[in-house]
Amino acid sequence: LLLRNSLKGNIFQRNLATTATNEKLQPEKTALYEFHKTHGGKIVDFAGYLLPVQYNDQSIIKSHLYTREYGSIFDVSHMLQTYIKGKDAIECIEQICTADIKNMANGTGTLTVFMKQDGGIWDDLIVNRIADDELYIVSNASRKASDTALIDEAVTLYRMLGKTISMEFLTLEEQSLLAVQGPNAVSVVQKLCKKDLSKLYFMNTVAEQIDGVENCRITRCGYTGEDGVEISIPSKHVSRIAEALLDAKHGKLKLAGLGARDSLRLEAGMCLYGNDIDEETTPIEAGLAWLVAKRRRAAKNFPGAEILNEQLRNGVQRRRVGIKVAQGAPPARHHVEIYNAKNNTEKIGMVTSGCPSPCLNYNIAMGYVQEEYKKAGTPLLLKIRDKFYESEVCKMPFVKTNYYQNVK
Repeated sequence: LLLRNSLKGNIFQRNLATTATNEKLQPEKTALYEFHKTHGGKIVDFAGYLLPVQYNDQSIIKSHLYTREYGSIFDVSHMLQTYIKGKDAIECIEQICTADIKNMANGTGTLTVFMKQDGGIWDDLIVNRIADDELYIVSNASRKASDTALIDEAVTLYRMLGKTISMEFLTLEEQSLLAVQGPNAVSVVQKLCKKDLSKLYFMNTVAEQIDGVENCRITRCGYTGEDGVEISIPSKHVSRIAEALLDAKHGKLKLAGLGARDSLRLEAGMCLYGNDIDEETTPIEAGLAWLVAKRRRAAKNFPGAEILNEQLRNGVQRRRVGIKVAQGAPPARHHVEIYNAKNNTEKIGMVTSGCPSPCLNYNIAMGYVQEEYKKAGTPLLLKIRDKFYESEVCKMPFVKTNYYQNVK
């Protein structure tokens, strides 16, 4: 109880601006910065990191389609990689997220959210249970300062209570992260490691040598809706491994950038923190109730638990939905207003993400609408540059996902 009250008072009422001052003013380079330039990467500043939005040999659309048909390599080293160790590690991290880590098997992971006391989402992340006393967490680059502050304070409070726990935030200089996504992704990675990846199912993780390099970790997950892996690699070896993955004799993989990654995740119905979810959004509003584990709901021992349980009982006023935009309409981007199809003076929501879908050949979006408009097939109006365009609510994901599940 002491810990929970401390967490409530010290962490969850903190304004984002408090931690924003810790963000570096100059954009950082990943260990693959020169590699990207050599391979024709068009570099942009994304969340304070210099990363390729695309490469000279492919448009964003072609790169997107290539990922779906063959496979691509993405530099996601800007993400925050964290290890939490000690016999009290699981108990500590459960104090700030919604996952049932206690009942996860070793070598498995799950998507979860760090929570605020008011029910808002602090960040979304992947937490992997490596062992009974070790966790590996990957969270968003845009929330790096906020997440490190959150985790640091939770761990510090546990230490003050005499608990056994330690934390390690991996730096860009120490460790990089590659996402290898698409139908050919795993077969290419398999050629560089001894572990039988046919037994590594979706959301499984394993420590493994890659091309003779130790201290690597392979997790079968991704942000595209395709089968694939994310590989944590010592930064001093990442360029060589990236080149090995590109080697023609290993399979048809190409490099892809931020542009394709964004359109791929949108087709897969995945949220982008800062657009589709944020501190003002609850998991229930975002259609992410499944992230709040049953045991955790009952125990009510995470920030915002009472609010989420109340929303599960009584509903919410708005919901995240998929949107199919009418042919001929321009793309519906972030902040486009949504109106009642029968009354274009009644605003009912807002678009949070949108783009042309390379696979579907029409514009798609996601956003929030009032609860009564959430049903698939409901007509909507989008106000884009002072003109109204027809659209309708549709189910997500927009395209079929291809995760490598263990079907028993």
